[in-house]
Amino acid sequence: MSTQDTTDRHLKIQQEQDARDARQAQEGGQDKKAPGVQAGAREQPTELPAQHQAKPGSEAELQLAPRFQAPDYKGSEKLQGMTALITGGDSGIGRAVAVLFAREGADVAIVYLSSHEDAEETKRCVEAEGTRCLLLPGDVKDSRFCQQAVDETLKAFGRLDVLVNNAAFQEHAQSIEDITDERLQETLQTNIAGYFHMARAAVPHLKQGASIINTGSVVGLKGSAKLLDYATTKGAIHAFTKSLAQNLVSKGIRVNAVAPGPVWTPLNPADSPAEQVAEFGRQTDMKRAAQPEELSPAYVYLASPVMSGYVTGIVLPVTGSVGAI
Repeated sequence: MSTQDTTDRHLKIQQEQDARDARQAQEGGQDKKAPGVQAGAREQPTELPAQHQAKPGSEAELQLAPRFQAPDYKGSEKLQGMTALITGGDSGIGRAVAVLFAREGADVAIVYLSSHEDAEETKRCVEAEGTRCLLLPGDVKDSRFCQQAVDETLKAFGRLDVLVNNAAFQEHAQSIEDITDERLQETLQTNIAGYFHMARAAVPHLKQGASIINTGSVVGLKGSAKLLDYATTKGAIHAFTKSLAQNLVSKGIRVNAVAPGPVWTPLNPADSPAEQVAEFGRQTDMKRAAQPEELSPAYVYLASPVMSGYVTGIVLPVTGSVGAI
């Protein structure tokens, strides 16, 4: 299978759902009056554009550029001399994580599907932090590609210390009847089989002190009526994290997950209709979506042996709401 085949399949699934959305003509919406809560190092955007994108989505084409640089975050060599491989690293959370890993001293390999412009920008930003970046286009559904990605990372950098499983496919549905076998398999094979493939390829090369970090989701903790297949995979990722942590703990390899709430990345404008995108994140207690730079420090914490050497098998919620778990 080629990356273009997968990109075309994603677009076909999206177009089918867009047609359903147009027919259903939903009305109403959430209250826009409550202001977004600010509790971080700098004030973050609270208004999102009503924008819908064709899959796989492009960070470069978002009307509001996601914030990923985390200018208030100062590196202190927490990952000095290490190598990280990040899937879905071309944009969104993956890009933000790549930049902070580089700021902490790590070389970074980026696995991505087909958004070459976004990937090149991530590479530029990583290298601006003073470390090396390798771009690896391909499809994580393909276990042979996953093995190739690990092999090329080892060839380029000589070691592998951190695997971040982050690549995802998401498309909403009003009913379980709208989720075809093709669509179900695309979600399952990308979101959970892809994580399994990458971990299986990476584990033989991970040494004591290494770690695997999986990207789960708040919908994997509480479910989602309109993200049935996606939420199912995120719940599976949480179980996979805990199980693999038990499997690898005797080797000194830690496995953890981050469960983000709503985050402003290309994933959601490439899923929801424009009017829903404008309301994205308002259902949280903080009344706004997060920016990627508000998630990336959690990945640094879980990757760094000096910070989380006694932490394994956890699902860390970064959701903007109380009571996520």
